[in-house]
Amino acid sequence: MKRKILYLIILAIVLACVAVIYYAFDPSSSALFPKCPFLMLTGYKCPGCGSQRAIHALLSGDLAAAWHYNALLLVSIPFIILLLAGMALRRRYPRFDAAINSVGVVWTVFVVIMAWWLLRNIFGW
Repeated sequence: MKRKILYLIILAIVLACVAVIYYAFDPSSSALFPKCPFLMLTGYKCPGCGSQRAIHALLSGDLAAAWHYNALLLVSIPFIILLLAGMALRRRYPRFDAAINSVGVVWTVFVVIMAWWLLRNIFGW
């Protein structure tokens, strides 16, 4: 149990450091952040393109800019929170964890990501 708490503390510290870095530095203008290799090779946006800028905008309180950079990231936040809750509460609520990690949910997420990938390149989102 002590080891698990230590891991959680370390994880919280790492996440806090990452949040401070993303808040302090703008990925649009900083060489600290990697550029998307798919975009650089093909000229097309991948499903995650703009996520770093969207995170920076979210941490800066600019929801409109975050939406502009990557709307799928914003829409995905509640689902990501559910996934994390399922992982954290797996032993207490195994049916909940199994439901959000079911084959149907995985395929739905896959289809949404692929649709986002296509639509943002077709319509320039």
